[in-house]
Amino acid sequence: MKEIIEKLTSYNLFNYLLPGTVFAVLVENFTGYSFIHNNLFVAFFAYYITGMVISRLGSLVIEPLLRKVGFVEFAPYEDFVRCSAKDKKLDVLSESNNTYRTLATVFIALGFLKLVEMLLIHLSAANWVAPLILCIFLLCLFLLSYRKQTSYIKKRIDYQKG
Repeated sequence: MKEIIEKLTSYNLFNYLLPGTVFAVLVENFTGYSFIHNNLFVAFFAYYITGMVISRLGSLVIEPLLRKVGFVEFAPYEDFVRCSAKDKKLDVLSESNNTYRTLATVFIALGFLKLVEMLLIHLSAANWVAPLILCIFLLCLFLLSYRKQTSYIKKRIDYQKG
């Protein structure tokens, strides 16, 4: 376990593990669900994956929504790549920026989970409905994440080719 923790980057720590852990604690306190694990090894991976899901929600849903309403404005990606080669602090600032977006998404996801919990109770939905919807949602989320990441990689390669 120590070796795994040593290999974590600050990005992994602040954009996956920290938000996943915060979400698990908040869910425990504000809903009838529990993400808390007594086994440290299981908890580490559960919180990491939970944080990854929250980060992807922030990247694929919250960020585009905030851009669309004009709350944030991004520089063109090519300019970011060019400038980050000259100004190494941009990578740190971008990482912090992603952390803020992910933590904001933690609170949005918590509110959404609470609404889903109340809706499922009100509708007396069958126990298999929520896990099925969750699996479909996660499949779509990670397929879209894969497509977005592939697009970033392609843009960087195209930029380097000039």
